[in-house]
Amino acid sequence: MIETVDDIKTIANVGTGTMGHAITLQFALAGYPVHLVGRGEASLEKAMKAIRSDAEDFAEAGLLKDGDTLDAVLARITGYADYASGVADVDFVIEAVSENLDLKKSIWAEIEQAAPDDAILATNTSGLSPTEIQSALKKSERFVVAHFWNPAQLMPLVEVVPGEKTDPHVVDVTFDLMTKIGKKPAKLNKEALGFIGNRLQMAVLREEFHIIQERIADAATVDDVMKYSLGRRWNLVGPLASIDLGGLDVFYNISTYLFDDMDNGTGPSPLLAEKVKAGDLGAKTGQGFFSWQGEDGKRIIETRNKALLRALKNDAADAAAAQA
Repeated sequence: MIETVDDIKTIANVGTGTMGHAITLQFALAGYPVHLVGRGEASLEKAMKAIRSDAEDFAEAGLLKDGDTLDAVLARITGYADYASGVADVDFVIEAVSENLDLKKSIWAEIEQAAPDDAILATNTSGLSPTEIQSALKKSERFVVAHFWNPAQLMPLVEVVPGEKTDPHVVDVTFDLMTKIGKKPAKLNKEALGFIGNRLQMAVLREEFHIIQERIADAATVDDVMKYSLGRRWNLVGPLASIDLGGLDVFYNISTYLFDDMDNGTGPSPLLAEKVKAGDLGAKTGQGFFSWQGEDGKRIIETRNKALLRALKNDAADAAAAQA
């Protein structure tokens, strides 16, 4: 078993999609040699193009490590078109394939046969049960969730979640690894569907859907309320700290009349189901709650990414000042 984070020298990332390519870049930016493992040369080539594009953004923002270069970052990444060679001789394997339990279990059974016996095995699932996934493994105690948030190269949070059979030491080392690569890891005491982030996100969305359905406000207004009030404040002081500052008695009094009036449904939102049935899936189809046609959608994404890069740069400056 890996004893400390310093024993981790080489990373393997299984999966070449949206999350896989970004996670690969994150480790390469931190100085690790990374095996990018896919099912074919075409997917590897597409992933490397995306990695280069994102790495260029980091270079332009001045976020490469001191003395590092774009070419040096990219040179740390090696593509593998088969699992057997891709996960051999590595210390930490992270998988970032589609959110399908059966698919993940079958892939992990295959990975375990080829990976070193002492390697830590991590999945990037955004909410599936680690206990269910690790049931496919012979050495399930070395399996853990490391849930990166999208876009993985720009969002600081990584949720580190044990399954029922996960060795606590594996959780600790994975937490330390996420810290070492510049993330802000959150260690859960035990698993829960959706972990923390998605449970909070879906709670907010459930009420947003309800507000729109009740014609209290439209989608743009609801999002503006979140962006220019809670979203801005919670970025600096979390919700629980915020109500401490506001007074728990005040929020208790609000809860006595407001909770009963809020949506407490247990099934999928009818509004969301209606959108999905109509094929309005958001940016991927050009229409969701908003139109993503033409240049407008592209501009929103670019603006978001630039703001996230600025936030990372501010984080780095704050960290450097704290060490000075």
